[in-house]
Amino acid sequence: MSAQAEFYRARAEDARAAADSATLDNVRDRCLRSAIAWEAMADRATRGDKMRAKLEAEKRALNSIQPVPAIAE
Repeated sequence: MSAQAEFYRARAEDARAAADSATLDNVRDRCLRSAIAWEAMADRATRGDKMRAKLEAEKRALNSIQPVPAIAE
């Protein structure tokens, strides 16, 4: 997992903890919405990391293919 995704997940955890300790309903709701948003950002970052790794692997595979020499007639 990337450092960015880890950061987002940590913020989501903080927001959930704040929601658990909130005494006002509107504050609890705001913290829970914040946690959902942080989780969504973490998921996006994770998907981006996976896509980037896949594309890099495909590029490496394409670069490793040796061209077939032409047959001289």
